[in-house]
Amino acid sequence: MSDLSIEQGMNEKFASQSKKGQGESEAFLSAFKERRTYYQISKNAAIPDSRVEEIVKYTIKHVPSSFNGQTTRALILFNEDHDEFWNTTSTILSSMLPADQMAKTQQRLDGFKAGHGTVLFFDDESVIRQQQEAFKLYADNFPIWANQSNGMAQLLIWTALEKEGFGASLQHYNPLVDAAVQTKWKVPLEWKLLAQMPFGVPTGEPGPKDFKPLDERVWTAGKKD
Repeated sequence: MSDLSIEQGMNEKFASQSKKGQGESEAFLSAFKERRTYYQISKNAAIPDSRVEEIVKYTIKHVPSSFNGQTTRALILFNEDHDEFWNTTSTILSSMLPADQMAKTQQRLDGFKAGHGTVLFFDDESVIRQQQEAFKLYADNFPIWANQSNGMAQLLIWTALEKEGFGASLQHYNPLVDAAVQTKWKVPLEWKLLAQMPFGVPTGEPGPKDFKPLDERVWTAGKKD
């Protein structure tokens, strides 16, 4: 499916929800709040794989990035490729961890493999280097800004997949699996792996979530109403 057809389809889907005005953020914020970490997932498909691809492409295209660098990259793994990623991760970790520690880790990895697919998130370091060369004053900040953009993409995709009926979690087995990913899926060396998002139809509920007092986390100045 072309980028144009993906764009048109997504625009039509959200056309009736695109009005701006007071209170229009409610649905967006509700979806954001409802996004949770799901460890118990299945291989069942909530939506077609092509729809998952649309969501990821749409997000990667429109996620904000510093100086419009568009540094975020993604690799979506389904079926045998999804299984192979988690099998490979298991093999790598089993060669590094003692048996008693690996037993618990293997249980967690089997849970991720039980899902329907995995999204791998990367930063394109070649673009970051170009930005650093072009804007030397901000050179130290471009890797930070790229990570921030990537994080926004992760959150948006995570939330969108959950709205479609999937549950997901965010994992970080990089850099241990970086070389294996580059070899198997021919990922460019300039793509730095940052996170992995296994997803699938939930078979259990997320755990409880506690919140610290907001007065300790958010300060306000100059408020008039």
